[in-house]
Amino acid sequence: MKVKAVKASFIACVSLWVCLHVFTNSASASTRVRLGTLAPKGSSSYKHLLAMGDKWRRAPGGGATLTIYADGTMGGEADMVRRMRIGQLQAGMLTTVGLSEIEPAVSGLQNLPMMFRSLEEVDYIGEKLQPMLEDRLEKKGFIVLFWGDAGWVRFFSKDPVIRPEDLKRTKLFVWAGDPETVEIYKAAGFNPVPLETVDILPNLQTGLINAVPAPPFVALATQIEKPAPHMLELNWAPLVGATVVTKKTWDAIPAASKQTLIQAAREAGDLVKADNRRESAESVEAMKKRGLKVHPVPREIEAEWRKATEAFYPQIRGSIVPPDIFDEVVRLLQEYRATVQTTAQNY
Repeated sequence: MKVKAVKASFIACVSLWVCLHVFTNSASASTRVRLGTLAPKGSSSYKHLLAMGDKWRRAPGGGATLTIYADGTMGGEADMVRRMRIGQLQAGMLTTVGLSEIEPAVSGLQNLPMMFRSLEEVDYIGEKLQPMLEDRLEKKGFIVLFWGDAGWVRFFSKDPVIRPEDLKRTKLFVWAGDPETVEIYKAAGFNPVPLETVDILPNLQTGLINAVPAPPFVALATQIEKPAPHMLELNWAPLVGATVVTKKTWDAIPAASKQTLIQAAREAGDLVKADNRRESAESVEAMKKRGLKVHPVPREIEAEWRKATEAFYPQIRGSIVPPDIFDEVVRLLQEYRATVQTTAQNY
């Protein structure tokens, strides 16, 4: 009896050890990823990130556990990049403002007002430049999970803004942490007020600012259109961004999981981009029902804006957008437009 008891006890101990060993290995295999974003909780972008996280959790090899910090709870984009560098965050869904903190060349996808004339041009430039930008970001310690954009940035203001001179009379929001842009706006005769995005609405209400460049769906989600009920229907610039994860974190994810994770991320990115563009158009209609006044831009006024913006391209080139990237964007746009024109003539 004693021998049987000892044997049973031994078997029980071995079984317990095996269970603990398997549980520990399974738990450690799932890498924890904390992701920061300015996207509002409940937005379509947030929901697509949640769906991506669910696929990550169920990936073979242990996958990854994704925790999302939305609504700018981890600070502005410069703060999120800093937190990723010190390990407080492992990932971020950033616009070019945050991405440029890592690699300035990314600014060529967005910080060129009125250089892009269609979203097709935005897509073309992205297709050509993104592989090179991904290599540069990786060398800086970040892996791109997916790229995206939110369509066109439009001007929302307390009083009507029709011409460039009207905008110069406003107190214009610009992203905090971008002193070069502030100086260029000042030199061009504008009155920029640098703030974090979470400070836009309260400062519109207090009057510290009275004009904001933003995609329409962001204006609707954050209720910008209430204190700024006028929108200029001018395609100022695309709002481009990417979701990145630190290379240190990515390297720690099991090899068996990575293909599933990157596939889920790319699927989420396609949905985020498509929804953002669609929602921007729908948001304008929704805001018009709530009192938004949309001001069209006749061709002669668009020409005024183009002349005003092109005047400070020399300052953008080199101070905001690296010269080689600026020149490459110009070259690629000329290439694209020539191809489109040739195709149109053939039909």
